[in-house]
Order: sequence, then C-alpha cells, then structure tokens
Amino acid sequence: MADSIIEQLSIFVNNEPGRLAYVASVLKECGINMHAFNLAESTDFGILRAIVDDPEESYRKLKDKGIIVKKTEVIAVSIEDTPGALFAAADAFGKAGINIEYGYAYSGKKASLFYMRVNDPRKAVEILKNNGIRLVTSGEIRWET
Repeated sequence: MADSIIEQLSIFVNNEPGRLAYVASVLKECGINMHAFNLAESTDFGILRAIVDDPEESYRKLKDKGIIVKKTEVIAVSIEDTPGALFAAADAFGKAGINIEYGYAYSGKKASLFYMRVNDPRKAVEILKNNGIRLVTSGEIRWET
C-alpha cells in the first residue's frame, strides 16, 4: 500500500514577476525533473506542486538552495481519455466519505494520470483497489509518463 502513496513537492513561489523563472532555474540547476505539476496562486504567493523522480533528494536540494518546500502525500490513478473517466474514482470516494482536496491531471504518450490530495490517503488506496481502479505507484511514474 505504501508504494501507492506518492510524495509530491509543494514549492512556495512569491507571486511576483520573475519568481517562477527563478524557481525553475533552481530546479534545472539541481537536476530535478518534473513529471507533472500544478501551479496554484493567491494574491501574494503561489504553490508549485510537482511530481519528481526522487522526492527525498529533490527536497533536500531545494532546501539547501533556500527554497521553501514541503512534502505532501498524494495518490495517482490511471484514467482513460474518455468522457466519464474520472467518475469511478470520484464516486467511490464520495460513497466512502473520502474528500478530494485538490487534483491535477497529466496526459502523456503512454498514459493519463490524475493526481489527488485526499483527506485519508491510506483509506483512499484501499477504496480504489477494492473498486478495481488502477493506482499508479511511485516507481511507475517515470514509465507511465
């Protein structure tokens, strides 16, 4: 079950011109490859949520460069590129009382993935497995994209 829970990096980005470019330059300098990401904003700051190859090492490198970053647990499901593809997971979660706090999708050459932050990742993994919904493990991320 633990390999079905993926560590995502949440990187603080000031909401000002050039700041995202600076963070991107640090990612490049540190050799951090993002497989999927989402940028959410507010008036004063943004959060760059990223799925990376080695979250532990990437976290350490970013901290060493003075970047404010935190690790967050997410899960990922493989979804078809068809109408209603999200329904199965969302419906199973709703019936089990699991809340999806946020999510973002990645559509690659080999697969489409939906990353979700939920209020109870371990229960969510169990619910998805019991409903025959394919979870993507942290080890598969690189090969699925």
